[in-house]
Formats: sequence, structure tokens, C-alpha cells
Amino acid sequence: MRVPGRKAELSPGLRRLSLLPDRDPHEILAPAHRLVHMTAKFILASASQIRSQLLTQAGLEHTVQPARIDEETIRDALIAEDATPRDIADTLAEMKARKISEKQPEALVLGCDQVLDHRGRLLSKPATAAMALQQLKDMRGGRHMLLSAAVIYENGKPLWRHVGQVRLHMRDATDGYLEGYVDRNWQSIQHAVGAYKLEEEGVRLFTRIEGDYFNVLGLPLLELLSFLTLRGGSGTVNDGQAKIPLAGVIGSPISHSRSPQMHGHWLRTYGIKGFYV
Repeated sequence: MRVPGRKAELSPGLRRLSLLPDRDPHEILAPAHRLVHMTAKFILASASQIRSQLLTQAGLEHTVQPARIDEETIRDALIAEDATPRDIADTLAEMKARKISEKQPEALVLGCDQVLDHRGRLLSKPATAAMALQQLKDMRGGRHMLLSAAVIYENGKPLWRHVGQVRLHMRDATDGYLEGYVDRNWQSIQHAVGAYKLEEEGVRLFTRIEGDYFNVLGLPLLELLSFLTLRGGSGTVNDGQAKIPLAGVIGSPISHSRSPQMHGHWLRTYGIKGFYV
């Protein structure tokens, strides 16, 4: 995670492809004490409903403005340049954030992307049910990795970035089960990298998951909240009709107190909506 006050570099993929005009890739961040209020415009440059839902549930007011970029062409160009899956996810997330930030420079813009790395090969969203079935057959009984990238832009410049990683171990399901799974879930999984959704029946395909569940859903939410909190940008959250302060406690509540309930008591007493990150 980028620490407030340090330099946020352009992604290796963007430098590799020279997709940006000449500029110093080391953009200095705003001072760490500067407040970024969530009542100002905060834009999610993604059409993902689950990402928007996660932000809403975390109390972050935002608008949705999907960025239209040619992902397939950019991905193919990066693969041709031997870019790593991590760099590809990071670059695509940055290009989405940058495109919207150029139109809305006063806003904080969050761009996101997720890729699936299976034995060094990137898998995309399946175009057909037959392709989805083949992807699942190829992955069954083995391990693959999901990489979820998030980049924040402000005033057309990169401000923060993070790539979360999750390792998933898939059970050795039979052909019959996988065929039935695709038939039952095609309308949903056609929009998912890897042809599954863990928040739905897809969870039955797995024996073990190593990593943050939010990264599985496509957003490194805890790292995002930590950044906003450390930067002083937690601002306010929408709680019904009233705006109430938002606070964050970094680390496990057990390590901070023998009685975690005390945190809740004081947060309620002072009308602060708190969360652990």
C-alpha cells in the first residue's frame, strides 16, 4: 500500500507501453494532513455491481461512471511485451481511473480490474457457455490465483495503488457436475473471470481459499479503507438522514484492548461509525 506523502508511480505496464504522454512518472502526493471528504465526488470507474455494493456497505458515498477502454487490445499488447499478470491488472485499473479523472479532475476516481492467473496463463470472462465449461475443466483439481487491482487518481495523476492476491484450490469435480453448474448459472457466470462466483453456487467448486474474500469479489476494500483513513480522507459516511464521522482502527481489536467492546462503546458515545481494518 502506498503511504500518504510518498510518491505514487505509474504502473509498469503503462511505462512499458508508453501509453501516457511524456511526464514525470513520480507524482508527488498531497500532504498527508489534507482532508478528502467523501461528501465530495468519489467516482467508481467500474460497472461492477458488487464493487459498488461493497463501497456502499462500507459507508463510502460514490457515483458510478464506467470507463470505456479497449481492454482486450491493451491486454494483448501487454502480453506481447511479457508483462506479468500483476502488471496487466494494475495497468488496466489505472487506465480506467485515468480516463475518468481526465473528465472529472476534481474527484477521487477509483479504477479496478481483476485477472485470473492459471499456471501463467490469463483467463478472461467466458464468451460462451462451452468456453466456461472448458475453463472449469482446465482448472479443476488444481490451484489458480486471482489478482484484484485498484488505483486511485486525482487531478489526472495516480495517487494510490494496490494489487490484492488470492490463491484458490479447486476440487476435482466431475464432468457431469460442471456441466450442470454451467447450465444453472450461465446467466451470472458469463460476467465473471474464471466462470464462477464465490458468493453464489461457485463456492462449492473449491476446497480451500487463501487470501482476503474482498479480493475474490474484485476490490481490495480493506487496503482502500486503510489508505483513506491514514491519508485523513475517511470524511463522512451516509447514515440515513444524518452525516456522521467515520473512524478506523488499524489492526486486530484484540491487540488493542482486552475488551474490544470498549471500542464500540466510545464510538457509539461520540456518534462515530467505526470499523476495523
